[in-house]
Amino acid sequence: MSTNVQEVYDRIVCNLSPTERLQLATLILNDLVQKNLSIVDRSDTWTEQDKIDVTTFSLQYAATLFPESEEI
Repeated sequence: MSTNVQEVYDRIVCNLSPTERLQLATLILNDLVQKNLSIVDRSDTWTEQDKIDVTTFSLQYAATLFPESEEI
């Protein structure tokens, strides 16, 4: 975090009430959404293939825990 951001937080934001802080956060987030900034790092989000892989693994693992011959 830059020194300027920390200074603004320390001098201004800390002195706001919880309601005012939430209003400020809402304004900031809405502004970012409207500008459609791509500052979010999505490199760690799950792809469709990731979801398929984990589902397949989970089902295979469940099949080993609960073979068809046993009653559930």
